[in-house]
Amino acid sequence: MHNEKLKNHKIILASGSPRRQQFFKDLGLDVEIRLKPIVEEFPSRLVHFEISDYLAQLKAIPFKEDLKSDEILITSDTIVWHDKKALGKPANSEEAFQMIQSMSNTTHEVITSVCFTTTDFEKTVNAVTKVTFKELTDEEIRFYIDTYKPFDKAGAYGIQEWIGLIGVTKIEGSYFNVMGLPTHLVYKTLNAMVNR
Repeated sequence: MHNEKLKNHKIILASGSPRRQQFFKDLGLDVEIRLKPIVEEFPSRLVHFEISDYLAQLKAIPFKEDLKSDEILITSDTIVWHDKKALGKPANSEEAFQMIQSMSNTTHEVITSVCFTTTDFEKTVNAVTKVTFKELTDEEIRFYIDTYKPFDKAGAYGIQEWIGLIGVTKIEGSYFNVMGLPTHLVYKTLNAMVNR
Protein backbone atom coordinates (compact mmCIF):
# COMPACT_ATOMS: atom_id res chain seq x y z
CA MET A 1 0.00 0.00 0.00
CA HIS A 2 1.65 3.22 -1.08
CA ASN A 3 -0.27 5.65 1.16
CA GLU A 4 2.20 6.97 3.77
CA LYS A 5 -0.61 8.15 6.06
CA LEU A 6 -1.58 4.55 6.72
CA LYS A 7 1.70 4.08 8.60
CA ASN A 8 0.17 6.18 11.39
CA HIS A 9 -2.58 3.60 11.81
CA LYS A 10 -2.60 0.04 13.07
CA ILE A 11 -4.85 -2.27 11.08
CA ILE A 12 -6.63 -5.00 13.03
CA LEU A 13 -8.02 -7.86 10.95
CA ALA A 14 -10.67 -9.87 12.76
CA SER A 15 -10.57 -12.90 10.49
CA GLY A 16 -9.18 -16.40 10.83
CA SER A 17 -9.36 -16.91 7.06
CA PRO A 18 -5.90 -17.62 5.60
CA ARG A 19 -7.13 -16.28 2.24
CA ARG A 20 -8.13 -12.91 3.70
CA GLN A 21 -4.89 -12.67 5.68
CA GLN A 22 -2.89 -13.33 2.50
CA PHE A 23 -4.80 -10.63 0.62
CA PHE A 24 -3.64 -8.02 3.13
CA LYS A 25 -0.04 -9.20 2.75
CA ASP A 26 -0.44 -8.96 -1.03
CA LEU A 27 -1.76 -5.40 -0.64
CA GLY A 28 1.39 -4.55 1.30
CA LEU A 29 -0.47 -4.02 4.57
CA ASP A 30 0.78 -5.12 7.97
CA VAL A 31 -2.15 -6.34 10.01
CA GLU A 32 -2.59 -7.71 13.49
CA ILE A 33 -4.97 -10.67 13.68
CA ARG A 34 -7.45 -10.55 16.55
CA LEU A 35 -10.19 -13.14 16.87
CA LYS A 36 -13.31 -13.23 19.03
CA PRO A 37 -16.04 -15.84 18.72
CA ILE A 38 -19.43 -14.72 17.50
CA VAL A 39 -22.72 -16.40 16.65
CA GLU A 40 -23.37 -15.62 12.99
CA GLU A 41 -27.13 -15.18 13.05
CA PHE A 42 -29.16 -12.53 11.29
CA PRO A 43 -32.81 -11.39 11.31
CA SER A 44 -34.91 -13.30 8.78
CA ARG A 45 -36.23 -10.06 7.24
CA LEU A 46 -32.78 -9.27 5.78
CA VAL A 47 -32.02 -10.12 2.15
CA HIS A 48 -29.04 -10.02 -0.21
CA PHE A 49 -26.22 -7.65 0.83
CA GLU A 50 -28.20 -6.63 3.93
CA ILE A 51 -27.23 -10.01 5.40
CA SER A 52 -23.48 -9.76 4.80
CA ASP A 53 -23.49 -6.06 5.85
CA TYR A 54 -25.25 -6.99 9.09
CA LEU A 55 -22.86 -9.88 9.84
CA ALA A 56 -19.73 -7.83 9.06
CA GLN A 57 -20.98 -5.12 11.45
CA LEU A 58 -21.97 -7.73 14.05
CA LYS A 59 -18.43 -9.14 14.01
CA ALA A 60 -17.05 -5.69 14.92
CA ILE A 61 -19.12 -5.25 18.09
CA PRO A 62 -16.98 -7.37 20.50
CA PHE A 63 -13.87 -5.32 19.62
CA LYS A 64 -15.23 -1.78 19.91
CA GLU A 65 -14.55 -1.21 23.62
CA ASP A 66 -10.87 -2.11 23.24
CA LEU A 67 -10.09 -0.10 20.09
CA LYS A 68 -7.42 2.58 20.37
CA SER A 69 -7.56 5.90 18.51
CA ASP A 70 -4.91 4.87 15.94
CA GLU A 71 -6.50 1.49 15.14
CA ILE A 72 -8.69 0.52 12.17
CA LEU A 73 -10.65 -2.69 12.71
CA ILE A 74 -11.65 -4.67 9.63
CA THR A 75 -14.36 -7.32 9.77
CA SER A 76 -16.02 -9.04 6.84
CA ASP A 77 -18.54 -11.63 5.79
CA THR A 78 -19.19 -13.49 2.56
CA ILE A 79 -22.43 -15.14 1.51
CA VAL A 80 -23.63 -16.84 -1.64
CA TRP A 81 -27.06 -15.59 -2.75
CA HIS A 82 -28.98 -18.10 -4.81
CA ASP A 83 -32.69 -18.75 -5.37
CA LYS A 84 -33.54 -15.79 -3.12
CA LYS A 85 -31.74 -17.24 -0.12
CA ALA A 86 -28.33 -17.01 1.51
CA LEU A 87 -26.02 -20.02 1.39
CA GLY A 88 -23.56 -19.99 4.25
CA LYS A 89 -20.99 -22.60 5.21
CA PRO A 90 -22.21 -26.20 4.88
CA ALA A 91 -22.54 -28.27 8.05
CA ASN A 92 -21.61 -31.56 6.36
CA SER A 93 -20.97 -33.33 3.05
CA GLU A 94 -24.64 -33.77 2.24
CA GLU A 95 -25.42 -30.10 2.75
CA ALA A 96 -22.37 -29.16 0.66
CA PHE A 97 -23.57 -31.48 -2.11
CA GLN A 98 -27.06 -29.94 -2.09
CA MET A 99 -25.65 -26.42 -2.24
CA ILE A 100 -23.34 -27.07 -5.19
CA GLN A 101 -25.94 -29.14 -7.02
CA SER A 102 -28.45 -26.28 -6.68
CA MET A 103 -25.95 -23.93 -8.37
CA SER A 104 -25.15 -26.32 -11.22
CA ASN A 105 -26.01 -24.86 -14.65
CA THR A 106 -27.16 -21.55 -13.10
CA THR A 107 -25.83 -18.15 -12.09
CA HIS A 108 -25.52 -17.16 -8.42
CA GLU A 109 -24.16 -14.10 -6.63
CA VAL A 110 -21.27 -13.94 -4.20
CA ILE A 111 -21.53 -10.99 -1.82
CA THR A 112 -18.77 -9.84 0.50
CA SER A 113 -19.26 -7.01 2.95
CA VAL A 114 -16.35 -5.33 4.72
CA CYS A 115 -16.83 -3.18 7.82
CA PHE A 116 -14.19 -0.60 8.79
CA THR A 117 -14.41 0.55 12.41
CA THR A 118 -12.43 3.15 14.37
CA THR A 119 -13.13 4.79 17.72
CA ASP A 120 -15.21 7.50 16.02
CA PHE A 121 -16.19 6.14 12.60
CA GLU A 122 -17.74 3.09 10.95
CA LYS A 123 -18.22 2.37 7.27
CA THR A 124 -19.45 -0.77 5.53
CA VAL A 125 -18.89 -1.49 1.84
CA ASN A 126 -19.88 -4.50 -0.22
CA ALA A 127 -19.28 -6.06 -3.60
CA VAL A 128 -21.47 -8.41 -5.63
CA THR A 129 -20.02 -10.82 -8.19
CA LYS A 130 -22.12 -13.01 -10.49
CA VAL A 131 -20.74 -16.51 -11.04
CA THR A 132 -22.07 -19.03 -13.57
CA PHE A 133 -21.45 -22.77 -13.28
CA LYS A 134 -21.64 -25.31 -16.08
CA GLU A 135 -23.83 -28.35 -15.54
CA LEU A 136 -21.91 -30.29 -12.90
CA THR A 137 -22.25 -34.06 -12.63
CA ASP A 138 -22.91 -35.70 -9.27
CA GLU A 139 -19.52 -37.42 -9.60
CA GLU A 140 -17.73 -34.09 -10.09
CA ILE A 141 -19.48 -32.58 -7.07
CA ARG A 142 -18.72 -35.56 -4.82
CA PHE A 143 -15.09 -35.71 -5.96
CA TYR A 144 -14.67 -32.03 -5.12
CA ILE A 145 -16.28 -32.30 -1.68
CA ASP A 146 -14.37 -35.47 -0.75
CA THR A 147 -11.03 -34.06 -1.94
CA TYR A 148 -11.24 -30.41 -0.87
CA LYS A 149 -13.68 -30.56 2.07
CA PRO A 150 -15.04 -27.02 1.52
CA PHE A 151 -16.85 -26.76 4.85
CA ASP A 152 -15.29 -23.40 5.75
CA LYS A 153 -16.57 -21.72 2.59
CA ALA A 154 -19.84 -19.95 1.90
CA GLY A 155 -21.77 -21.86 -0.74
CA ALA A 156 -19.50 -24.89 -0.22
CA TYR A 157 -16.91 -24.00 -2.83
CA GLY A 158 -13.70 -22.07 -3.43
CA ILE A 159 -13.44 -20.56 -6.90
CA GLN A 160 -9.65 -20.93 -6.82
CA GLU A 161 -9.97 -24.71 -6.31
CA TRP A 162 -10.68 -27.61 -8.69
CA ILE A 163 -14.43 -26.96 -8.91
CA GLY A 164 -13.77 -23.39 -10.04
CA LEU A 165 -11.22 -24.51 -12.61
CA ILE A 166 -13.55 -27.04 -14.23
CA GLY A 167 -16.96 -25.56 -13.46
CA VAL A 168 -17.03 -21.77 -13.68
CA THR A 169 -17.93 -20.58 -17.17
CA LYS A 170 -18.53 -16.88 -16.51
CA ILE A 171 -17.77 -14.21 -13.90
CA GLU A 172 -19.19 -10.70 -13.75
CA GLY A 173 -17.40 -8.57 -11.15
CA SER A 174 -14.40 -9.03 -8.87
CA TYR A 175 -12.77 -12.48 -8.85
CA PHE A 176 -11.08 -11.72 -5.51
CA ASN A 177 -14.49 -10.90 -4.03
CA VAL A 178 -15.52 -14.51 -4.71
CA MET A 179 -12.40 -15.66 -2.85
CA GLY A 180 -13.58 -13.63 0.14
CA LEU A 181 -12.34 -10.05 -0.13
CA PRO A 182 -13.10 -7.25 -2.59
CA THR A 183 -9.49 -6.05 -2.49
CA HIS A 184 -10.15 -3.02 -4.72
CA LEU A 185 -12.77 -1.75 -2.28
CA VAL A 186 -10.56 -2.36 0.76
CA TYR A 187 -7.75 -0.36 -0.87
CA LYS A 188 -10.10 2.47 -1.90
CA THR A 189 -11.84 2.69 1.49
CA LEU A 190 -8.63 2.66 3.56
CA ASN A 191 -7.19 5.44 1.38
CA ALA A 192 -10.35 7.50 1.79
CA MET A 193 -10.38 6.96 5.58
CA VAL A 194 -6.82 8.14 6.21
CA ASN A 195 -7.29 11.12 3.85
CA ARG A 196 -10.56 12.37 5.32
